[in-house]
Amino acid sequence: MKNKLIQNHPYHLVTLSPWPIINALNLFNLLFSMIYWFNLNMFMLVMFNFLTLIISMNLWWRDIIRESTFQGNHTMSVTKLLKLSMILFITSELFFFISFFWTYFHNSISPSIEIGMMWPPKNIYPLNPFKLPLLNSLILISSGFTLTWSHNCILNKKYKKSIKTLFLTIILGLLFMMIQFFEYFETPFCINDSIFGSIFFLTTGFHGLHVMIGIIFLLYSMIRLNKFHFSSIHHFNFESSSWYWHFVDVIWLFLYLSIYWWNF
Repeated sequence: MKNKLIQNHPYHLVTLSPWPIINALNLFNLLFSMIYWFNLNMFMLVMFNFLTLIISMNLWWRDIIRESTFQGNHTMSVTKLLKLSMILFITSELFFFISFFWTYFHNSISPSIEIGMMWPPKNIYPLNPFKLPLLNSLILISSGFTLTWSHNCILNKKYKKSIKTLFLTIILGLLFMMIQFFEYFETPFCINDSIFGSIFFLTTGFHGLHVMIGIIFLLYSMIRLNKFHFSSIHHFNFESSSWYWHFVDVIWLFLYLSIYWWNF
């Protein structure tokens, strides 16, 4: 009787996956090996753990693609749970950035005596927000528009046009990262220059990392879109990627207004 109830359960088609715990352990090993690299110059250990992480991630994605596209196991009930898990994941990322903003506003609104009771601290010259930061903001906001355009094309079954606009979104994301890379060379302070330098490079650097992750999400969506894995009513991979990308857009707007514009 119990086995019969399990078979009739709407989620029984999705098998238990070992890849989440394996990916978590690989990520832990990667971060741990980076500490070894910083202190003992063990770069090959970092590369080995990075390679195992990439392999395990691809195997996990392979299983998800097989279950959803070729086996048809991602029913509406399963999709609802996937949407909930993505919402919880983005919420956890939101609180991750809230910790940075909390640190920033705590030190900027009430600067301590150790930094001269002034913000920015003495001899720290913030970047002009109306130059490269403004250009980067326009690029990232434009990528949000092109991604929405691509989603609208999928809903209207214009798949070739959707691929083109999604490719344009990826190009804009890469351009954003390239400009931010050049911006770091123009920055007149470093990560060791008081709490301002530390919080600036940590916040913008982690945001750049999330942009990189978002580009990987969108790239996989474009590959699957090109292989006709999506339909106008079933394309959660694309939807979750777009949610994540719009989240990155919104975080950048808050980051630009607080760290770039407010200090100037």
